[in-house]
Amino acid sequence: MGKALIIGCGGVGSVTAHKCCQNSDVFGEIMIASRTKAKCDALRDKLAGGRTKVSSAKVDADNVRELAALINEFKPDAVINLALPYQDLSVMEACLETKTHYIDTANYEPPDNAKFEYKWQWDYRERFEKAGITALLGCGFDPGVTGVFSAYAQKHYFDEIHEIDILDANAGDHGYPFATNFNPEINIREVTADGSFWENGRWVHTRPMEIKRVYDFPQIGPRDMYLLHHEELESLALNIKGIRRIRFFMTFGQSYLTHLKCLENVGMTSIEPIEFNGAQIVPLQFLKAVLPDPASLGPRTVGKTNIGCIFKGVKDGKEKTYYVYNVCDHQQCYREVGSQAISYTTGVPAMIGAMLVMNGAWRKPGVFNVEEFDPDPFMDALNNWGLPWTEDFSPALVD
Repeated sequence: MGKALIIGCGGVGSVTAHKCCQNSDVFGEIMIASRTKAKCDALRDKLAGGRTKVSSAKVDADNVRELAALINEFKPDAVINLALPYQDLSVMEACLETKTHYIDTANYEPPDNAKFEYKWQWDYRERFEKAGITALLGCGFDPGVTGVFSAYAQKHYFDEIHEIDILDANAGDHGYPFATNFNPEINIREVTADGSFWENGRWVHTRPMEIKRVYDFPQIGPRDMYLLHHEELESLALNIKGIRRIRFFMTFGQSYLTHLKCLENVGMTSIEPIEFNGAQIVPLQFLKAVLPDPASLGPRTVGKTNIGCIFKGVKDGKEKTYYVYNVCDHQQCYREVGSQAISYTTGVPAMIGAMLVMNGAWRKPGVFNVEEFDPDPFMDALNNWGLPWTEDFSPALVD
């Protein structure tokens, strides 16, 4: 049995902690740490009494010295970073200083620039390799499972994959006029940014929400979906053989889009500081403070998610298509771990990735994206730990 330090105590952190405790043969001990220790204490008390020993701590994920001190004190086999994407680099620095394996679910974003890409974290490759430790990047669902799905398709069904469409549908209803299913600040920065997709060796850029398609999702039905930029496009473009085009689509309801547009029009989605009553505030951070906490949506969210990948390529000289996806029920997730499905579909893969690093199946020195490892043990674990997947060998394609 090993030890894991979980940094972050939001919805995803709670799911990951629950799943680590379910997997006590691997996770003999976990520590939950964040800036708000009371939240960590409450989760610790909720999880107490099982085979996995659970403790809590206060830590500032922006402070490398403080992080390193906590890691040296607890001595985990791996750090699971579920803090904000702004804090990825400070957590990586602390892992380097203490020679501890690192796992996260989303790539680094500068706080003052609504842009996310892997460059900053890929720049750590040589340092992690020299330190003899593994950094596993983007091990949520998208990015994360979508990369594993791609590696699995490449390994088992294709000689070359030419096109990938990643489809993320959330048909959940939480009853609020407007709320986000994960961190509002990160969610709104993501969906208000320009879109892009990879085609023929270059990025094609689009305006926010410019490209819309309708897709009939299994167990959900037809939904409007919009092309976004997403970080896994960047790594898959490098790691999937024969790739010509990769796109990412996410569904949004009309109420969400109408409210978002209104908030954008009045400046509430801006990340530029303004002066208010003699203090500097960031409008988007203020908006986050008044919106419902995503971790509170579990008991009231009903419906399902469907996230998967459609592949088009060749096998033995013949054209082939393949669709692999997971359907997750919000209320089933809440009954199991007290969370809605968005946190669940991110928190479960984070636990699985940490397990594979800790048991050696996915361990090698350096910085890696999930599709660079053997997908089979991860795919097996998805079925075992609550995210079973379904295959379709004649799917409807996205035009």
